[in-house]
Order: sequence, then C-alpha cells, then structure tokens
Amino acid sequence: MDKEKIQDEVMEALETVEDPELHIDIVNLGLVYDVEADDEGNVKVTMTLTAMGCPLAGMINEMVTAACKSVDGVKDVEVNIVWNPPWSKDRMSRYAKMALGIH
Repeated sequence: MDKEKIQDEVMEALETVEDPELHIDIVNLGLVYDVEADDEGNVKVTMTLTAMGCPLAGMINEMVTAACKSVDGVKDVEVNIVWNPPWSKDRMSRYAKMALGIH
C-alpha cells in the first residue's frame, strides 16, 4: 500500500468537502493542515475550523471521514481538530479568496 498515493488521494477527496456556510471546499479554505496515512490504511487528518465553537463541527467531521473512506485502501479515519496554528484568511487559496471576494 502506497502511503503517499493514499495521502494524495485523500487530499483530492477532501476538496469535495465544502464548508456549509462558505460553500468553498476545506482544502482551498486552508483548513486542512496535514494528512498522514500508515501501511494499514489508517488515515489521520489534522485540520482546523474557521471559528472555535463552530456549530457545524460535527457535520464537517462526518463529511471529512466519509470523504477519506471513499479513497481506496483507507480503513480507518481519525479527524484531529486543532486550534494552533489558528486559521486566518492568509491560509486560503487564491481561488477561495476570489470566490469570496477577498483581495
């Protein structure tokens, strides 16, 4: 099992997970900090949310888990939500900034 291939495919799958309020995917928003995979098909996604106490955290967690499990070879998923480093608009891709009208 190619860990790097799984990590790349998981990142691609995470581009299908949209923030329910902003309607931009979590990768372009810069919310995904890291994806790790091991030889057994366990994946750990380290990410943050746009705001602490986000009421949609549970829903986003479920969507991230489902996206990861859609990747061939992924058996188990751990979503690790962190607040450090804090998210800021600087982490957003050019695409996300344009879509939200941020210059």
